[in-house]
Amino acid sequence: MDLTANNAAGAATIAVGVILLVFFIYAAVQSVAENEPRAGVRFLLFAVFAPLPYFVAGGLAFQSSIVFAVLLLALTGLVAVLFAIPTGTTARTGNDTPTTRIDERDTMFSRQHLEVGTTWFEQYYRDNPTRRAPDDAFRAEPGLLQRGARHYNPQTFCAADASFTTVEQLRPLVDGPVAQERVHYDPVGMTRFIKRWAVKLGARRAGVTELQDYHKYTVVGRGADYGQTVALDQKFAIAVTVEMDKRMLDSAPLGTIVMESSQQYLASGAIAIQIAEFIRGLGYPARAHIDGNYRVVCPLVARDAGLGEIGRMGLLMTPDLGPRVRIAVVTTDLPLVVDRRRYGMSMIDFCTDCKKCAEACPSRAISFEGRTVIDGAKRWQIDSEACFTLWCKLGTDCGRCVSVCPYSHPDNLLHRTVRFGVQRSRWFRKAALKLDDVFYGRTPPPDDLPGWMRLEGEAGSGEQVTVIS
Repeated sequence: MDLTANNAAGAATIAVGVILLVFFIYAAVQSVAENEPRAGVRFLLFAVFAPLPYFVAGGLAFQSSIVFAVLLLALTGLVAVLFAIPTGTTARTGNDTPTTRIDERDTMFSRQHLEVGTTWFEQYYRDNPTRRAPDDAFRAEPGLLQRGARHYNPQTFCAADASFTTVEQLRPLVDGPVAQERVHYDPVGMTRFIKRWAVKLGARRAGVTELQDYHKYTVVGRGADYGQTVALDQKFAIAVTVEMDKRMLDSAPLGTIVMESSQQYLASGAIAIQIAEFIRGLGYPARAHIDGNYRVVCPLVARDAGLGEIGRMGLLMTPDLGPRVRIAVVTTDLPLVVDRRRYGMSMIDFCTDCKKCAEACPSRAISFEGRTVIDGAKRWQIDSEACFTLWCKLGTDCGRCVSVCPYSHPDNLLHRTVRFGVQRSRWFRKAALKLDDVFYGRTPPPDDLPGWMRLEGEAGSGEQVTVIS
């Protein structure tokens, strides 16, 4: 080869090395900013060693250096093409629409409120005798936000309880009188307005779907209407998601997780109530569905509204935040434009191979197996009794599955780039899974409480607290 070709190959090789160097240094700085020191150190090591072959091939003159440079560039190009070309998914949509509806009384959130000796208690376990033993097991534990729980901490538990108590005050506002005069709007413009307003109010995303029978519970399982048949014949459902703070989840299963979870139940509930009140003011019926006062299964509504898919842990997996969201819903007869479901099979593919949440789950409640057909729908099923019993031991809603999920990384340029590749290429997905383990660990340990939460003179998690009563 002539000198010009040699210089061109060398320059190209060095350019690739510089790109790698800059990328890994950026990733290291970004990781430190995300409070991920392990990832930061490993990205720095990659910044040192990954560009080295390119600098050697392009910057040093030795026998066959041009051949080495060309082969290195060719290999790099081949890998780039392999990762960049859309290769679809191995997962198939299948039938993931339930053929039966859920009785809310069967949920753990309903069963925890059954009081021993009451008519409802006796009737429920007379109808469901096999659930008595596992439910007695969780009742034998201290319980959520209770003194004596493993992660009891007065400040985090009381802060979470304050949010939950505020949500309770909002529950009577989920429905109300409808204005007698009906205002007519173009559905396209009104749908756009509601979505943009939801984001302005604090939502991460909003989507619309037609309300289906399988979205609705059959029987109310909480509150004053316990035992009543769900009567909800409205046509549309608006789903909104709000973001849970990653740093608060990184300390899961400490009290930060239940603090953040309760705060975002409150935030999403307030948004839904405002939207419902607005719609009723236009002369159309509307009901908000918020924590403790649902008539619909929120993850299914949000999925069908194009906001994500249901992942291995049984939660909504959103494209930008993974499961790190809370959901509220508004049902209404206001004419709206329906969003198409995304069918994010790349996320299903990712969850099929990943299994990181299952490995990190302290209660082993998350399945390691593939999706199976349950109630007519192809999906994963968690062991809700095992999960909830652990909650009652810890005093928090655990959240380890959410905190370790690779999709839960912050929505910034670094992780957005990875998610883009994950959505396009199955080969990129497989590589991303391995590299996430390398940089962040297969089962990363929980962080300590954020520094701002520590009271004066308090160190570490602050969980060893002497309570004077």
